[in-house]
Amino acid sequence: MKTRKSLTITVLGGGAWGTALSIMAANLQHNVCLYLRDCKNAEIINTKRRNSRYFPEIVLPDTITATADQQDALSIADLVMVVVPAQVLAKALVSFAPFVSTKIPLILCCKGIDSPSGRFMSEIARDIFPKNSIATLSGPGFAADVAKGLPTAVTIAASDERLSINLAYMLSGPLFRCYVSTDVIGVEVGGALKNVMALAAGMVAGQKLGASAQAAIITRGFAELRKIGRKLGGQEETMTGLSVLGDLILTCSSPLSRNYAYGIALGTGKQIDSSLLAEGVATAPVAANLCKKHNIDAPIISTVAAILAGHVSINAAVRTFVTRPLKFED
Repeated sequence: MKTRKSLTITVLGGGAWGTALSIMAANLQHNVCLYLRDCKNAEIINTKRRNSRYFPEIVLPDTITATADQQDALSIADLVMVVVPAQVLAKALVSFAPFVSTKIPLILCCKGIDSPSGRFMSEIARDIFPKNSIATLSGPGFAADVAKGLPTAVTIAASDERLSINLAYMLSGPLFRCYVSTDVIGVEVGGALKNVMALAAGMVAGQKLGASAQAAIITRGFAELRKIGRKLGGQEETMTGLSVLGDLILTCSSPLSRNYAYGIALGTGKQIDSSLLAEGVATAPVAANLCKKHNIDAPIISTVAAILAGHVSINAAVRTFVTRPLKFED
């Protein structure tokens, strides 16, 4: 049996997902350097072996070392996993760039579309790191499940198939499985736009429209994602795989999903927790513009964007999700 080489993996971002991926990598016998912006939090992790903000009950493996120094974090890396919010990715990568060797592969573990530019994550990364190998990790996985070692399957996509295969092998274990893809745009469409669909599904749940309406919104949401993915060059098998359909089902059906929870709050008219980070809120308007640019009919995405902008009443708009004019399904 082939032996997995132990790597030094730098994880950029000490939030829930970054911490969970650090635990996963450490459990696969890799050495992990976890970069956080806050020196105090880094010290707590190193001394108390816990990320008390996100997983206070989980003792972190000894092979995870935290630091708030970018150069220290990146100078030792064999592989870099970028786990920062999508809307700050461009700024973060610019600050990391001076310390990253061109020989080091980067895996983008954030999902979204850059709001100012309308670009997907890999497009931004390729501009800033033109000589580095770039891959994307996406799929149906909650940080809490991965941190606890519960079974999770994701997709690693890279235009270079050999890179995707190698990375998937290095990051796969008995309970965390990575599937290979070369369809970067298809995987990114699923990762970004399922968050918008989760907002819509949450609004339907918040309005108490019932399980049948919930099934309808997820199904029609998938039809929109499939249409957009095909238009942008995504592969059909990607649309029905983990990173699109799988991620959509998970994100639209669990209160652990921040976007779904945000949608429920909108649907019920409750005060929204300002600390709740829902990437779909930033993605919805840029996704609506993207669809308009490519002449794609995407009624759910456009309606969510209109609701968030305050252009339509949420009570009336949510019902349009599942009561559109009769026509053939596409």
